[in-house]
Amino acid sequence: MAEIKNYTLNFGPQHPAAHGVLRLVLELDGEVIQRADPHIGLLHRATEKLAETKTYLQALPYMDRLDYVSMMCNEHAYCLAIEKLLGIEVPVRAQYIRVMFAEITRLLNHLMWLGSHGNDCGSSTILIYTFREREDLFDMYEAASGARMHAAYFRPGGVYRDLPDSMPQFKASRVRNANGVADLNKNRQGSLLDFIGDFTRRFPACLDEYHTLLTDNRIWKQRTVNIGIVTPERALNMGFTGPMLRGSGIAWDLRKKQPYDVYSQLDFDIPVGKTGDVYDRYLVRMEEMKQSNRIIAQCVEWLQANPGPVITDNHKVAPPSREEMKTNMEGLIHHFKLFTEGFHVPEGQAYAAVEHPKGEFGIYIVSDGANKPYRLKIRPPGFAHLAGLNEMAKGHMIADAVSIIGTMDIVFGEIDR
Repeated sequence: MAEIKNYTLNFGPQHPAAHGVLRLVLELDGEVIQRADPHIGLLHRATEKLAETKTYLQALPYMDRLDYVSMMCNEHAYCLAIEKLLGIEVPVRAQYIRVMFAEITRLLNHLMWLGSHGNDCGSSTILIYTFREREDLFDMYEAASGARMHAAYFRPGGVYRDLPDSMPQFKASRVRNANGVADLNKNRQGSLLDFIGDFTRRFPACLDEYHTLLTDNRIWKQRTVNIGIVTPERALNMGFTGPMLRGSGIAWDLRKKQPYDVYSQLDFDIPVGKTGDVYDRYLVRMEEMKQSNRIIAQCVEWLQANPGPVITDNHKVAPPSREEMKTNMEGLIHHFKLFTEGFHVPEGQAYAAVEHPKGEFGIYIVSDGANKPYRLKIRPPGFAHLAGLNEMAKGHMIADAVSIIGTMDIVFGEIDR
């Protein structure tokens, strides 16, 4: 009888299912994983160090590039930490806009996760479905900030500008005739809020389509049920947060437990799992998308009824309006000082965390009173999840490692900062 050898296999760093430059060293007994050793450090971009050499405002666009699937959620934590140090009030309308875009970002993230996770496990169809909805969400990003991905829209004290009164329209071209364009522009006749409201009415039917494709699909269930089980105790001990923790049955959500901005005034539920396997975490994220859609609809309704300022009127922190800057010497000085020197933050330290789509995303800032952080530390959710990979993968097959990486929803920009 042939002797079975133990193999050591390199999985990645350029692997289609690694979700970033992840190198996994797998020790195998046949095809069964004995040990999974994740190696990080192949992407390292020194974001924290770079932020210490930039003013607070200049460092903000780096946040978009951490988890580049959840751009505005990263900005959210950064702005909350600065606001905590400065002790400034954010206008209520700005808080509603932030919460709305944080939930739009959650949908963007979960749709990317669902499409790529499904694709990793053998369903290329789901990827095409989820990217169809992501296009509309990117259009919302672009209408508000001018950029489809790296928005830099949140600001300490509020948001960059108010929501636009019109949506960009498609134009007829050689590949699209006038009738086709009219159909595409049907829900783009009003403001951005009208477009978002229309999306919230359409999205539940899209979610039903995803459920039809996957939830009772026997191949999907064979790839996910009883794979990568994490008990509630172990999930807590390993520092899991977000859907990774809620999938194990622990109802911990910062939006409910430590509410920030206007989350305490909104109506939504926290979905939790039972068995803590890959399938449960899938169901938790699917339900989270439904709840995010509810939150967005509530924000749209409030924002349509309540105009107001969208950034603090403290011109030591936020620039004056263009009109004020061009007609008032004081306004011009504020503008010049802000964009050359930046604002000074009082001495002290602050930690602010948000319920990021992947878990708890925190920013810890130490200020020495200068116009740039003395120290900036990022607490990414994915780092703790990746640390639990060995425990989750042990005893499973190589194919299950792909499913387990998928369920963690890893993006390397935040893990290897």
